[in-house]
Amino acid sequence: MSDKHYDALPKAHTTYANIVKSLLPIVNNGKVSRDQLPQSTYYVDDLHIDQGNLNDYRKICGFADNGNIPITYFSVLSQTLQMNMMVKEPFPFAMLGLVHVDNSVTQYRPIGEHETVAMSVTFDNLRDHAQGQQFDFVTTVKSEDKVIWEGTSTYLSRSKQPSRSKDKKSTPRPVVVKPSVNPKGVHSIFEVPEDIGRRYAFVSGDFNLIHLHPLSARAFGFPKAIAHGMWSKAKCLAMMDELPDACTVDVSFKLPIFLPAEVELIADPVAQLESADGTCEFGLYSSKNDKPHLAGTVKLQSDS
Repeated sequence: MSDKHYDALPKAHTTYANIVKSLLPIVNNGKVSRDQLPQSTYYVDDLHIDQGNLNDYRKICGFADNGNIPITYFSVLSQTLQMNMMVKEPFPFAMLGLVHVDNSVTQYRPIGEHETVAMSVTFDNLRDHAQGQQFDFVTTVKSEDKVIWEGTSTYLSRSKQPSRSKDKKSTPRPVVVKPSVNPKGVHSIFEVPEDIGRRYAFVSGDFNLIHLHPLSARAFGFPKAIAHGMWSKAKCLAMMDELPDACTVDVSFKLPIFLPAEVELIADPVAQLESADGTCEFGLYSSKNDKPHLAGTVKLQSDS
């Protein structure tokens, strides 16, 4: 096991210097197996929130400045640790071949912007997929040894090789159909500007070339630059009613948002979380052809 403790989050520019060296899989002459992930956990033992970055994040996503950390913000902060883990550990996949397919975050209580917390990130749950292999990054945030936030980001590494196990067939992802608008919920059509990828990159530290410019995106098979999935998730939540103090937000990323774009948010009323099932659904769709960009749920959580 290779664990590493940081006094603060690594700087993005130092991380990307290492990423340049890892544009191809770290196969170590074939010695790194695709059958297992590194047994590693990276920690920031005393994480102090950068107020300037937090304010920039609120502005670009649309969150209110209410003294608390937006529910998606720790997912953004954890990406720096994730990138370091992929370049410093014997990681078996090419970073630029990874596709962020799902993201789940759970907040157990409001977290104040001036709180000092401990954050850890670990690899988990390598499994076969019809298009290659999937794995998770699991992030945990604690205050005085009590878990107050946790999140899971699921990535797909595509491969032309067939699944190695006939007994582990992946479950087909459900077809997403645009729902009718709930008159009590949220319905908004809005523009996504061409430069949102570049602007969000400077806030989040995620400078993946597919988000920055049409020319760099075309080098990886995209006709235009695409919006960050975590920006689109955060934007949806910021436009919905105020979330409960304790809840889980699950999202599956569907079709990319090619920039610029016009999109449509349809969300159930958050107030219905108090009903028996404690769940509301939301989705982001193309305003031109109704195709889905993301599908998500908000679920009420009891305090832990």
